[in-house]
Amino acid sequence: MGKGDKKTRRGKIVMGSYGKKRPKNGPKINVKKEKEGAS
Repeated sequence: MGKGDKKTRRGKIVMGSYGKKRPKNGPKINVKKEKEGAS
């Protein structure tokens, strides 16, 4: 396990590859917008 292991996040960073452990697009965060004039 480590820099040479393709299955770990660190290994993927070193090799420059992506996958389930290191997706190109990060997790999507839902932002709720407040309604204007809600009070």
